[in-house]
Formats: sequence, structure tokens, C-alpha cells
Amino acid sequence: MNTSENPPADHATDPASASRRCPCGSGDVYGACCGRLHGRFAADGTLAAPTAEALMRSRYSAFALAATGELAEAEAYLLATWAPETRPSQLALDGPADESGDDVHWLRLDVESTSGGPFDDDGSVTFTAHFRTPAGRHTQHETSRFVRRQGTWLYRDGDISAAPR
Repeated sequence: MNTSENPPADHATDPASASRRCPCGSGDVYGACCGRLHGRFAADGTLAAPTAEALMRSRYSAFALAATGELAEAEAYLLATWAPETRPSQLALDGPADESGDDVHWLRLDVESTSGGPFDDDGSVTFTAHFRTPAGRHTQHETSRFVRRQGTWLYRDGDISAAPR
């Protein structure tokens, strides 16, 4: 958590990044979509997703931006938005290609169904995430489950399936 008056200079607050389309596929620009949530978290640790879907989209964007090295707070944000009873102690996020040659490019997010609005205490989001690796195109289909505690949405767990495309 950053307690200074000025948020860290990273992707969440960069004007050029804020004006391009959000990786989550909402159609909004990043600064008006997931960038708002990432920026608030980077500034003061606030988690502010109003719905389960908004949290899921912001988590997808964090994964996508971590893979390009553009969101310094990605791991901290993802862990903070994960329910404590299922949260891992750390994450192995995809990053820009390293000496191993691993390289993941998140291409698109298709949200198929949602539940869990601003007045609910649990919700789910079924989606397909499309990505590319050196081995080809792939999809990850998931139904993620979320809980809202003390007004804050958290990712609880999910059922995942992945397949080459």
C-alpha cells in the first residue's frame, strides 16, 4: 500500500496508457475502466470494483498488463483481490519473454455470463480468455466465483479448462 500523496508512476496512472482501449474488452478506455481500479489500488490500497464482473475484468487486465511488463502493481493487486481462504502466498505471473523463451500475449476476453451486482454478496463470471504463446493460440474457459465482504468484492475460486485453439 502506498501512503504518499502521489501515486507511483506506473501504467495505471500513465496518461498515454489511460487513453488506449482497456485490455478487458469492455470497449472503454483503460483510464475509465480497469485503470481506475488499478490506479486507486496503487495510490492507497483501495479495492473498488462495484461488481463481480468489474473485479474479474480488472483481474484479467492485471494479468494481461503484467505479461507485457506494463503494470508494476499486478501481483500485489491480484493477491489483494483474492479471498484470504483461497489466496496463494505468491503468484508466478506471465511476464515479457525471458531467457527461457516463455512469452504469453493475452489477446481477448469474452464474458459469457455474470451474476453478482452491487447489492449481492456472491457472484460468478463465466468467460473465455484468448492468448498466444510460442506454441500457438489457446483459450482458457473459466467460471470464477466471487464473494463480497464488507463492501469489497474478492475472487474466491474458479473452475478452469484450457485448450489449444
